[in-house]
Amino acid sequence: MIPKSGGDYAYINEAFGPLPAFLYLWVALLVLVPTGNAITALTFAQYILQPAWPTCEPPYEAVRLLAAVIICLLTVINCYNVKWATRVQDIFTGTKILALVIIVIAGMWVLASGKTENFKNPMSNTNPEPGFIALAFYSGLFSYSGWNYLNFVTEELKEPYKNLPRAIWISMPLVTIIYVLTNIAYFVVLTRDELLASDAVAVTFGDKLLGVMSWIMPFFVACSTFGALNGAIFASSRLFFVGARQGHLPKAIALINIDRFTPVPSLVFLCFITLVLLIIKDVYVLINYLSFVEALFTTLSVSGLLWLRCKRPDAERPIKVNIIFPIIFFIICLFLVTLPFYVSPWEVGIGLVLIISGIPMYLIFIYWKDKPLWLIRISDSFNLVCAKMFLCVLEDGKRNH
Repeated sequence: MIPKSGGDYAYINEAFGPLPAFLYLWVALLVLVPTGNAITALTFAQYILQPAWPTCEPPYEAVRLLAAVIICLLTVINCYNVKWATRVQDIFTGTKILALVIIVIAGMWVLASGKTENFKNPMSNTNPEPGFIALAFYSGLFSYSGWNYLNFVTEELKEPYKNLPRAIWISMPLVTIIYVLTNIAYFVVLTRDELLASDAVAVTFGDKLLGVMSWIMPFFVACSTFGALNGAIFASSRLFFVGARQGHLPKAIALINIDRFTPVPSLVFLCFITLVLLIIKDVYVLINYLSFVEALFTTLSVSGLLWLRCKRPDAERPIKVNIIFPIIFFIICLFLVTLPFYVSPWEVGIGLVLIISGIPMYLIFIYWKDKPLWLIRISDSFNLVCAKMFLCVLEDGKRNH
């Protein structure tokens, strides 16, 4: 119904107006996207360097430096050529699936041989409170957090009404089945203590089961995270591009390179914020903060779908599903948003503060129309410098060129 790039941002903007959409863009810019990218880059670096330090963790400075290098490299690839970026994605997605299939086959072989002791009393010492279950879901859902990235680039898809559903029907069951079987394989081979003690579970799995071929696991996981990071950079840079095009971010971020037709300023801006987050010593602790915020805006997005079904019942909907599915999804999102309030009020409070902090930014830079001349000049100068530095123009200018 809304064939625009930007994913949740575009849907929230259409259903509830500019302020909620800007707040989503605000937290996505500060927390959601760069944190996810930073964690993925750190995971890549951790797995690449782990074989060099077999008895201990690699130095964090080395991990952080390698993560920064890979973020910059992928940003350059995405700036240079869209086809390069998609080709990288295809290659490393194939590599990722191959690695996971190896893990699944090895785990199923061990399971078939009768090794089931790790499944005895699997829920012992578990805290059954619903709030803690919701927090556990946060870390699990983080692994699936690319599920809606294709909607960020809807305008760049060929035949989106045909290819978007097709991509979902193929990828969602495939990813879910492979991920579940992979985790079963981990639990078959590794004890609970081994899983909790490991910072690189696939490496521990390989060391225990693959013998002299155990080196392939760090390599494959590095390829997997490399591809995941590339996809995240490609998709999320379009989110900020669309936000700038709507006037919710500086115009400079809506510029497109005249030769490559890529949103270079948006990509560079995202790269810079991600590198800043790498400075944080324990960036992984941000998962709980960003998971609550992401769940909140996902709830808002799906509630917008339900609202538009009532508000615009006769609107053209080339892709439509039974209303029961968004209702079930909405209930699950409510569970993930509300229950952590009493379990981790600090993380929830920080997340809410991040969201609310965007309101004065919206009032000053978006809602306030009669801005002083000096502020307008600063904004225009910044946009001009970016346009000259990156050889970019606004989208309409690109078409005229």
